[in-house]
Amino acid sequence: MPLAGGTVRGPELNGTLVEGGVDWQILRADGVLEIAAHYVIRADDGGLIEVQSDGLRHGPAEVMARLARGEAVARDEYFFRTVVRFTTGAPAWLHLNRVLALAVGQREARCVKLDFYRIT
Repeated sequence: MPLAGGTVRGPELNGTLVEGGVDWQILRADGVLEIAAHYVIRADDGGLIEVQSDGLRHGPAEVMARLARGEAVARDEYFFRTVVRFTTGAPAWLHLNRVLALAVGQREARCVKLDFYRIT
């Protein structure tokens, strides 16, 4: 799936997704969706940050069917987690090259929302 855009808002990093990112999804026979996303954030200061994210989304069949229909589903009704790595050459963001993060996701009808947590 192509990623056409999006926004990043947080206490440390604000910016937008650069058009051209991708999100690969593989639905396994056991009902688990494997997710592999690769995209670039353009920070508000102009710095570019590459993001690689690998994870899983799964839950009870009826909940996953509601998600597939585009219905609103609370994030605590299913599992949606990714492990995230960052790569950048932008001087202000070099510290992200040493960060692993866990993202907790929520799938909505027209977008995906992710909350990032630095693993320490």
